Amino acid sequence: MQNKVTRRSFIKRALGSFLTVAGIGAGGYFYAHDIEPKLLDVTRHEIKNRRLPAGFDGLRIVQFSDTHIGFHYNLDTFDKLMDEINSLAPDIILFTGDLMDNPNEFNEHERIVQTLKRLEAEFGKYAIYGNHDHGGYGSDIYKKIMEEAGFTLLMNESDSVTLLDGSSIYIAGVDDAMLGRPNLEAAIQGIPKDSYTILLAHEPDQMADLAAKNNIHLQLSGHSHGGQIQVPFYGPLVTPPLAEVYTEGFYQVGDGEGMPLYVNRGLGTTRLPFRFLSRPELSVFTLKSE
Repeated sequence: MQNKVTRRSFIKRALGSFLTVAGIGAGGYFYAHDIEPKLLDVTRHEIKNRRLPAGFDGLRIVQFSDTHIGFHYNLDTFDKLMDEINSLAPDIILFTGDLMDNPNEFNEHERIVQTLKRLEAEFGKYAIYGNHDHGGYGSDIYKKIMEEAGFTLLMNESDSVTLLDGSSIYIAGVDDAMLGRPNLEAAIQGIPKDSYTILLAHEPDQMADLAAKNNIHLQLSGHSHGGQIQVPFYGPLVTPPLAEVYTEGFYQVGDGEGMPLYVNRGLGTTRLPFRFLSRPELSVFTLKSE
């Protein structure tokens, strides 16, 4: 019951917030509905860490998230996204959840598989569950799509990326926090102490604070959509549950120098088909060894 109440209140607040923005006139409505959702923003970042083996210096990671296919995000747009990702020449591709808005209501699963198969990354393609991937009895549908498309689906587990010289980094993934059963302890079990580890967690809040205490060196999340609707000098008007503390971009979480957390704004929209000052995002990370 609590999830339903939270979701209902989120929709109500989102609608009220958009009406505030729409008050600037028909031009603002048109921009938020028809223009900005199509303006892809490719953000580029360097991640430095002394624990990164020298052989991984320059490794390029592309993160994409929250496509919500079926809700104002169609397969033609998704197909073009694959071209954009491949053009960035990623070594690793990471998807941080919410592939379809309602998995059991969207029927073109095979086309999604064939589209995702086009993605190329020498060291692998990884994915985790988002809340929409579990919603609507979609858990098995999503699992089948991602595995058939060549992705390693991490559900409270990890995988190593190993070079010919024997050096490794680790990618861990936890289950969705809203509709799944995330278990960070299980996800990082077996990872050698101080090995460079990237954690994928769909929702940023709570998990980031836990990850910062558990030998994680970078957490990548989505879920927030950057609020979808932002107001200058104020920020996002509405953010979903478990993305209210960390809403977009970089944060340093924890004591000392902290653990870097990056929250991707996602590509699609949900609940409301609008984006205002919160453009769809592809994130590119280049790892640097110190």
